[in-house]
Amino acid sequence: MSETVKTYTVEEAKRRMERYCAYQERCHKEVVTKLRQMRMIPEAIDVIVAYLIEENFLNEERFARSYARGKFRFKKWGRVRITRELKFREISRYNIACAMEEIEDDYQEVFDTLAEKKADTITEKNIQKARRKLADYLLYKGWESSMVYEKAVELFPYDD
Repeated sequence: MSETVKTYTVEEAKRRMERYCAYQERCHKEVVTKLRQMRMIPEAIDVIVAYLIEENFLNEERFARSYARGKFRFKKWGRVRITRELKFREISRYNIACAMEEIEDDYQEVFDTLAEKKADTITEKNIQKARRKLADYLLYKGWESSMVYEKAVELFPYDD
């Protein structure tokens, strides 16, 4: 029993990738991975990616800005995590810097709100352990360690 594999012409692949990119912002790496899954040859992948860039279906700066805004607003990720994820997607330093501009305005406010909300849920009586729980949570979310430790001390002061 042989399994038939769907093959695509370059034009069919272009149309399919147009829909794929129009659905949501994509980075080059995601598009290339998708084209490889479609069993496209490297020359065809280059032609299709160039076409998508030319027709503005694919734009790394727009992707980076959108990604940073989304992860910051909805998942409350900090600069460290967003930067790491963008680097994983092979986004350039310039585009990562542009993406960081997107979250600059509300950054401190979102951090303070998130930290206070999490601190309210921590029932630990030991101050050190409570600080550690808060710090671990905020570091996991990708907030800068200097901000995190300062906030942990502020929210869980020692009883003198």
